[in-house]
Amino acid sequence: MAKKPKKQQPGGTPATVALTASGTAFTVHSYDHDPSSPSYGEEAAEALGVSPDRVFKTLVADVDGELVVAVVPVAGSLDLKALAAAVGGKRAAMADPAAAERTTGYVRGGISPLGQRKRLRTVLDASAEGHATICVSAGRRGLEVELTPTALTTLTQATLAPIGRA
Repeated sequence: MAKKPKKQQPGGTPATVALTASGTAFTVHSYDHDPSSPSYGEEAAEALGVSPDRVFKTLVADVDGELVVAVVPVAGSLDLKALAAAVGGKRAAMADPAAAERTTGYVRGGISPLGQRKRLRTVLDASAEGHATICVSAGRRGLEVELTPTALTTLTQATLAPIGRA
């Protein structure tokens, strides 16, 4: 069976289409992505001139057999034990990259917490509340959206929890 071609989203990525459809205020930021960059998130922060504390990366983890999205500042890392606790699980590990891509509909380095193919439980690091706006992937490498933490929490039905490590 032949694969269906990916539908091009009129006016942007699934993430920006979802934001537009929701009526949420957001700003799109684009930059030239360098494929050799060791950290997509840090590259985004530097290219946009934004503090790494305000740019959040979207990670997919496996918590007791369930894929869960974790959104944490690029300046730190994900605390897997804290993520498991935040969703009432016992054990968390990073998800298989192919499974994360297949489930979200995005490629690694461009996974957005918004507009995913299959909506996954989402946990946003509590540090996001300390910022008026944060940046997350818009669904493609080299493309970020800036929005309020409240808007992101509402749109993804995220749980706020201290899941990031400095």
